Amino acid sequence: MDKEEDPRNGDDHVTATKKPKLTIFITESELRSEFSHHGAGVARINNGSFGCCPGSVLAAQRSWQLRFLQQPDHFYFSTLRPNLIRSRALIQTLINAHHIDEVSLVDNATTAAAIVLQQIGRRFAHHRNDTVIMFRCAFPAVKKSIQAYVTCAGASVVEVDLPFPVSSNAEIIAEFRKGLSTAKSDGRKVRLAIIDHITSMPSVVIPVRELVHICREEGVEQVFVDAAHAIGSVSIDVQQIGADFYVSNLYKWFFAPPSVAFLYCRKSNPSSSETHHPVVSHEYGNGLPVESSWIGTRDYTPQLVVPAIMEFVNRFEGGSEGIMRRNHEEVVRMGKMLAEAWGTSLGSPPEMCASMVMVGLPSKLHVLSDDDATRLRSHLRDKHGVEVPIFYRAPKNGEKSESEPRDDHGLITGYARISHQVYNRIEDYYKFKDAINRILLEETSLQGCF
Repeated sequence: MDKEEDPRNGDDHVTATKKPKLTIFITESELRSEFSHHGAGVARINNGSFGCCPGSVLAAQRSWQLRFLQQPDHFYFSTLRPNLIRSRALIQTLINAHHIDEVSLVDNATTAAAIVLQQIGRRFAHHRNDTVIMFRCAFPAVKKSIQAYVTCAGASVVEVDLPFPVSSNAEIIAEFRKGLSTAKSDGRKVRLAIIDHITSMPSVVIPVRELVHICREEGVEQVFVDAAHAIGSVSIDVQQIGADFYVSNLYKWFFAPPSVAFLYCRKSNPSSSETHHPVVSHEYGNGLPVESSWIGTRDYTPQLVVPAIMEFVNRFEGGSEGIMRRNHEEVVRMGKMLAEAWGTSLGSPPEMCASMVMVGLPSKLHVLSDDDATRLRSHLRDKHGVEVPIFYRAPKNGEKSESEPRDDHGLITGYARISHQVYNRIEDYYKFKDAINRILLEETSLQGCF
């Protein structure tokens, strides 16, 4: 049987469940109950790192786990694969993929990077002087995958600086074009562009569709979009974006338990048939969706709860779109509140944010290195019950440059990345504000006290 016709991949007749019409949406008490397993007394404004999973989805996962343990053979032969296809079909609809065969379920974006970069690395073995282009702020695991699979095959890497603070998409596009020009110098071929949809640190929504279009104009062979933060945070249309590969974690903003992500591989990409899961099991050679559906005995239940996630998000007015809109509005509102309280500013305009915002910290905190940022983050967690990532921004144009962001006391070199998810309350952000204010009032020297 031709693998494109393999029923284990699914077919066009598998359709997503329609959103139910509700007149009564989730209540505040029901919402609190869904996240009652969260640790008490913590201002959890870092959904971007590990996400969250509501109780109803955890219950669905537990049900799947028990079904496997009750009769593993029946589960493997009769239950697992059709329900993985159901999850993939729902994702296909959410991201507007052309065909279900373009959607595979994998553990996370790190796994997806390994899948894509192993395939790319094999190509570089025959084109040793060619190039990869990516943003300098790309996720460290992606950079390690490039080191493991690509540069060791002889490729060079061009890293593009992300302007930050940033005021417009045009600034990012200009830097990317500059990087492409460097990557193509000396007659080199750009075999791969890695583009974030939403960067992690600092967090900015990238004009991904425009950058992919530029890559096509400039003859870049393949484009991989690392969209770890995207699904559940921004709308996704993979056909409009036009990348060859697109990955997003379902557990960050889409309420899945750890760990599950989807990897989209454009069917018209000639190299898609050469793309394999790095864990070789007995399904090797049957197409990435089938290879990913069985990589040995393990817990596949995070991949099976997508229907339960859809039931949860559809309890909110506007479903997933409504959640994304409200999260964006609230995180911007809280970001502005904090910036006003501290006399600082946001790291980007609201339209370049999704459900995370970078907020300038008071210069008197003396966040002057990555180590300072780490110490402040730990201090906030351990002493003040606030969980929030801290980012150190080194001055780019010299300390006396008028273009550098400042408050009344000096350069702003520290930023907090705040998140907003449905479980957050306004009190979480006021707790963070008060914690910073208390640190500023401490009598001891601020520098290095964390």
